[in-house]
Amino acid sequence: MAAVAYEAFRRLVRERRTVRAYRDEPIDLAALERAIEDACWAPSPHHAQPWRFALVSSDAARRSLAEAMGDKWGEDLAGDELSPRLIAGQIKGSRVRLSRARALIVVCSSQRDMDQYPDARRRQAERDMAVQGVGAAIQNLLLSVHLQGLGACWMCAPLFCPDVVQRALGLPDDWEPQALITVGQAVEQPPVPARRPLDESMLIRA
Repeated sequence: MAAVAYEAFRRLVRERRTVRAYRDEPIDLAALERAIEDACWAPSPHHAQPWRFALVSSDAARRSLAEAMGDKWGEDLAGDELSPRLIAGQIKGSRVRLSRARALIVVCSSQRDMDQYPDARRRQAERDMAVQGVGAAIQNLLLSVHLQGLGACWMCAPLFCPDVVQRALGLPDDWEPQALITVGQAVEQPPVPARRPLDESMLIRA
């Protein structure tokens, strides 16, 4: 039985793909709520469960968030001295990706239940621990979404404009945006991505 379950797990992690193109079809939001619940079963430091999730489902809310994030990205690109035409193209592409997804899940971290220290070194360690916990939760979420027949894409754009995302969605003060997951029915199954050979990713110290 254990061998069968393990083989099913190996297939699951290899079949999941990053999906960026979605069909214009509604999705079952209950499936996303189940995926978020599954995400909350990830391991976390101190069992603090530092993850928080904002499910953005309406067309208006998705467009509003995309507009706000695009405006901030445009400011950053202008500071990089890119041409206005190139900036406009980049922002348009980003807004199209977000608006064509059938739902967005903004994943945040919270320090509320993490240990508090007086020194910067340990405070940073606690922050890093919370972020690691959020990453584990995102993996659970992505696998759950895939098992329920939906496609998803993990985007880190909120890291570049957390204050913008927080204001646009009216998030609580302790919710720090870390990632944005686009979700929908995949147009097609993306190809198998190349993986680095294991000996380039692992060291053995016997």
